[in-house]
Amino acid sequence: MKVILLADVKGQGKKNDVIEVSDGYGKNFLIPRKLAKVADAQSLNDVKVKEAAKQYRIETEKKEARELAEKLTAILVKIPTSGGADGRLYGSVTSKDIVEKLKADTGIEIDKRKLVLSDPIKAYGKYEVEVKLYTEITGKINVLVCEK
Repeated sequence: MKVILLADVKGQGKKNDVIEVSDGYGKNFLIPRKLAKVADAQSLNDVKVKEAAKQYRIETEKKEARELAEKLTAILVKIPTSGGADGRLYGSVTSKDIVEKLKADTGIEIDKRKLVLSDPIKAYGKYEVEVKLYTEITGKINVLVCEK
């Protein structure tokens, strides 16, 4: 009996997998517990359509991430702040500050957790901050920390 799994089943497969199981296992265990449904032509077609839609969504998200990465390389985020005479800041510039300034200047909204900033910026200067936009797609933001 062919069934489509509606949830992950240990030892059988992942959600939306089409597998062959014995009649008794399918009718007495998987189907009554809503772990699977019988694989007829309509349900097989539904699985194909869902998979195609998922692939399309992933491709469009990757394309948007690449375009955003290209935009970000041309942007310079200028953050004016106060500091001491030796070039060190009184506070620090965090990923939250960078994201807020980027949104205010350009309207581009990025989640602060996507910025890869090992330590907060504590001195004046120009920095290149990496942004993880999507799996294997990263961009860079140029940040200039200057005096007010």
